[in-house]
Amino acid sequence: MEINSANARDFQVIESYGPGGFRVSGQRFSGAILVLPRRTIAWPVAGLSAVDAACLGEIAAEQPEIEVFLLGCGDRAGLLTAAQRRDLRDSLGLSVDVMDTGAACRTYSVLLAEGRPVAAGLFPVTEMGINRHR
Repeated sequence: MEINSANARDFQVIESYGPGGFRVSGQRFSGAILVLPRRTIAWPVAGLSAVDAACLGEIAAEQPEIEVFLLGCGDRAGLLTAAQRRDLRDSLGLSVDVMDTGAACRTYSVLLAEGRPVAAGLFPVTEMGINRHR
């Protein structure tokens, strides 16, 4: 499925990101966000170490068909523990790909355009590097 002007309003499109926040489908968000194909919400998670199945209940409730979860860790990619990965897989059936936030935004857009069942948890970047876009 191609996301274009005719159907972009049906999906959450990550338009930009920058220090401290995001613009998704015309709406600005400060802080961490959870992006589902049809809805974006503030994500009150303290950091990577706090990511677990409980903080991702919106995915199970709103989009049970989501299979891929992209985790954007801010300026640099981080690592989930084996226990965190197991919790997300066993509780929610999610495959988790951890990367920096810029890569997560781009990957989300590509997978959404392909019609893939994807969601993203995004922590904001703190500064804009040379490889970042607005």
